[in-house]
Amino acid sequence: MQRRQFATVVAAAACAPLAVLAQAAWPSRPVRWVVPFTPGGTTDFVTRLVAAELARVLGQSVVVENKPGAGTVIGVDSVAKSAPDGYSFVTVANSFCVNDTLIRNLPYDSRKDLRPVALMGLSEHVLAAHPASGIRNVADIVAQYQAGKPLSYASFGQGTSAHLAGEMLKSVLGTPNIVHVPYKGQAPALADLLGGQVTMMFGNWPEFRTHVRSGKLVAVGMATEKRSEYAPDIPTLGEQGARVESNSWNGMLAPAGVPDAVVQHLNALVNRAMQTPTVTEAFHKGGIAARSTTPEGFAQFIDEEIARYAAVIRQAGITAGT
Repeated sequence: MQRRQFATVVAAAACAPLAVLAQAAWPSRPVRWVVPFTPGGTTDFVTRLVAAELARVLGQSVVVENKPGAGTVIGVDSVAKSAPDGYSFVTVANSFCVNDTLIRNLPYDSRKDLRPVALMGLSEHVLAAHPASGIRNVADIVAQYQAGKPLSYASFGQGTSAHLAGEMLKSVLGTPNIVHVPYKGQAPALADLLGGQVTMMFGNWPEFRTHVRSGKLVAVGMATEKRSEYAPDIPTLGEQGARVESNSWNGMLAPAGVPDAVVQHLNALVNRAMQTPTVTEAFHKGGIAARSTTPEGFAQFIDEEIARYAAVIRQAGITAGT
């Protein structure tokens, strides 16, 4: 976010909304922040980092609760059905927008039952291949495919951002028979990629960079619009004629009906937290890009992500559990 935009957000939250908050004495007890993933991942890391900063400023505990299951649906639903009193929040990622199309009978309405608060971090994706595959760039993928060599790509699971990125790549390259191999998370998928059981995979640069730097994996290209500040030596896929943009982002949602004063205040505090040396240094070390916006801007971002993923899902004929 540009400095001028950030200043505007903070200034807006510092006026009338704060007066309302003062009258209501919010928060007067610990705040619950649900992470619908298992501990240890990027979303968990970002949430705990920002939660610590919020607790320091708010003077109340911000308790992070990991509640994984059903492709994040369980954790998200628990907050969607919570009282809209400003004491329950959830961190969502790409899967939140994917599920809106992929899962027909969601127990919540993605737009009506939850309210965007703040976008936080973004981990860029790299397309990496096993060295023994002989793939060094996009042209190699096409050449091997046309030669009839069996190719496969791993993902974090059915309907994940890594899965959809693979489908986008297949569509762009005209290589429909590259086999998708879904796993239950990035860790097992990465393990099999390192072992050569699959040809390639889209994954978070922070988790892949050590293996790329050591030569255990080959970076085919970054799935970014322009070269990454974290990996400027790696060309983008777009530079190689295969424009595919993919990442893993995370942001904070609240139950619908949460007072606007709380939403605006929290948005300003989250944006401010990401400017602190502690968070800035941790993000840079982890290869995570800070992404700040207003609640309205985050809502628009979510709408755009839902539409983007819906188009990929329908074109590829992806269904839940297949």
